[in-house]
Amino acid sequence: MLGLRPTAAASAAPVDSPLTALAAVSAVEAELGHVLDSKMRGAFDVDEVFAQDVAGRVTSFVRRGGKRLRSAFAWCGWRAAGGSGDPTALLRTAAALELVQACALVHDDVMDGSPLRRGAPAVHVELARMHRSARMTGSPEAFSTSVAILAGDLALVWADDVLTETALGSPHGARLFHEWQAMRTEMVAGQYRDIHAQAAGSSGVDEAVSIATLKSALYTVERPLALGASLAGGDDHTLSALRSAGRCAGLAFQLRDDLLGTYGDPDMTGKPADDDLRSRKLTYLLAVGLWLADVADDEEAADALGPGAHLRSDDAVDRMRAALERTGARDVVESKISELAATSVRHFAGATSDPGVRREFTTLVERASGVVLGHTGEAA
Repeated sequence: MLGLRPTAAASAAPVDSPLTALAAVSAVEAELGHVLDSKMRGAFDVDEVFAQDVAGRVTSFVRRGGKRLRSAFAWCGWRAAGGSGDPTALLRTAAALELVQACALVHDDVMDGSPLRRGAPAVHVELARMHRSARMTGSPEAFSTSVAILAGDLALVWADDVLTETALGSPHGARLFHEWQAMRTEMVAGQYRDIHAQAAGSSGVDEAVSIATLKSALYTVERPLALGASLAGGDDHTLSALRSAGRCAGLAFQLRDDLLGTYGDPDMTGKPADDDLRSRKLTYLLAVGLWLADVADDEEAADALGPGAHLRSDDAVDRMRAALERTGARDVVESKISELAATSVRHFAGATSDPGVRREFTTLVERASGVVLGHTGEAA
């Protein structure tokens, strides 16, 4: 498949306004298809080997799907700020968000050494297999790491291309680009804090929250909401309410991801369920477990969860899971997720009086957090 030249996709059918969140995500998929087809043609014009091995893998990875939560939240921000009419700028902004997400995931899998992503081999794993299959010289691991970094960089380049073109054509382009600039720096800062905390053996709850906010909450929900609202010319009051809603929903999303990274079924999540524990990543779940172990003077749990070997054995991982259950950390995190999800919906209500948009946002928060919310926005 990677060896075939791409063909141009058919033009997207016009979308009636106002879009629903579901229709917006479908339209973003179509827009992504156009962007990827165009970028692949450009890649083949540059160099065929590069197009097949690097650009082709980025394209395949993006087309593989994902939750598309950032696209849906960008739509919520756009609609909350009064967005209507031609959705093209919104769709292209959302496509850029999906491309920057691809960059983050490809790089994250390299840094974490994760073998799976979206139910398939991670990009660096695919590249190592290609190296072996082609009987190339040198280390397959060194080759695959280097090329995966380039693949992630290419996804970011494409994202910047799409966002910049959109900003240049929008009357609100300066505000849109400001949000985009801030988001990219926050992503890098969050990833560094994550790496730094692992190397330092950090255990603090406040540090875990800071990392979750920078690395995930801002760019998963808060910035997409603000990007969408910026395109619609949202006022300061609307943007403030959306930022508060987005930060709470984004943290709920990350805390749920932490739980899935410890207790999830890989067949359902598409990624391993022990990477965070094996590498002792500083998650809110781990930090709360250590805090509760200290309060209860539970030396066994503290020893299981504390700093130690860089990569832990299966037995050590099992001990960590048991300690998180025994201390009650899992229950505390579940409660915090419910609290954050409900608070997010309340903040969003301050951004718009449109009941349809509020219902759609609530549904998205439920999907992101795994919490069932009642019609009032409270956890059911």
